[in-house]
Amino acid sequence: MKQEQDRLQNKRTEGDINLTAARKEWHESITDLKTLKLLEKDARYFFHQALSTPCLDVLGSCKGAHIENISGTKYLDFHGNNVHQLGFSHPKLVQGLMEQLQGLSFSTRRYTNEPAIKFAEKLTSLLPSDLNRVLMTPNGSSAIGIALKLARAITGKFKVVSFWDSFHGASLDAISVGGEAVFREYMGPMMPGVERIPPPVTYRGIFEGNEAKCLEHLEYVFAKEGDIGAFIAETVRNTDVQLPSMEFWQEARALCDKYGVVLILDEIPIALGRTGKMFAFEHYGIEPDILCLGKGLGGGIFPQAAIVTRDRYNKFPDISLGHYTHEKSPLGAMAALTTLEILEQEKILHKVAGDSLIMCTAMTILKEKYELVGDVRGRGLLWGIELVTDRDTKEKAVQQAEKVMYDCLKNGLSFKVSAGNVLQLAPALTISRKELKEALLILENALDSVND
Repeated sequence: MKQEQDRLQNKRTEGDINLTAARKEWHESITDLKTLKLLEKDARYFFHQALSTPCLDVLGSCKGAHIENISGTKYLDFHGNNVHQLGFSHPKLVQGLMEQLQGLSFSTRRYTNEPAIKFAEKLTSLLPSDLNRVLMTPNGSSAIGIALKLARAITGKFKVVSFWDSFHGASLDAISVGGEAVFREYMGPMMPGVERIPPPVTYRGIFEGNEAKCLEHLEYVFAKEGDIGAFIAETVRNTDVQLPSMEFWQEARALCDKYGVVLILDEIPIALGRTGKMFAFEHYGIEPDILCLGKGLGGGIFPQAAIVTRDRYNKFPDISLGHYTHEKSPLGAMAALTTLEILEQEKILHKVAGDSLIMCTAMTILKEKYELVGDVRGRGLLWGIELVTDRDTKEKAVQQAEKVMYDCLKNGLSFKVSAGNVLQLAPALTISRKELKEALLILENALDSVND
């Protein structure tokens, strides 16, 4: 019985709570007839899958920090699938895309276009040293695939080290290197040569608070295998918000150099200001060999991702590393270029630095006020609140996390629950201070109701 409970608990990755009694109660509370009819049609025509089916609601519009359903209820969106660095429907981005549609709407392969060139030029201008070579791709999983292929070409080695509990995308190659076992169920055999190690964490886990042991394990695998080509990792783990120290990343970078391993940093959900820097690795004084970007790169409107790598790796003209139909999409490039320009012009990174202080203070108060809060972690506008039934045993407060989430939803705040018990808070970077404080009050009231 205990083993089965542990197995089911391990399947809770990004808040797989959509088949619980609370979800059923939420659905039964919907009274809008059009919404009910559309949810029924959605369930009828779309393929059902974990983490996203059945749907919570039917959206009609989105703007700024809010999403709005078809009956007029607004939610402050602290999830946003990590695409809403600019908020939703940023007017400058909408205008730029409309103008692009009137001219070049598609770029046939073997041709280039000015928006794509301007985007690549702008992106590389923001990166250090010789990180000057770009490949564009429609989604993050594809960017991970390109990075893995490029690492093989560079080193002549196919083996990869990654972390348990990491997420790098949902395609077959991405789940092969990812660390969430639930994504690999029924999918074997996987891509061979993947060695996973436990991640460095400050709360819970094998290496809890002991990054030195994690680094020791990493070097042990590098040395023992002897033919590792790449180390792929999230610079900061997004879903349950894990932040390694500067010392960890600097030593990990040094180990990659020592053993000739390509360092691939997956910043698909966390770059572009989410942590207060344009790129999360800037907090750590290191550089990746390959950087993967996506999600918010398209400004929350257009699907766009990319990899950036070093000039010296630009030596494989005989290999199709990407070769995607929309590889140099004028619309995607315009969206990405405009996103980078807006982040700079509106001084959003400076704003996030101030918001981070507000969040840090609020999170500290919540931890002091509620025994249910075992840990808070975060930087910029990416925060995780880990709920536990007992601070000593750190037993996950799964049911309580679900109750908090639904209480917040009823009062206009949407976020996701990760790892079964971590409230992940990731608002639009453009959120106003008033909206931010409104969301924090909704959250505090929900914790009050569960704590009673």
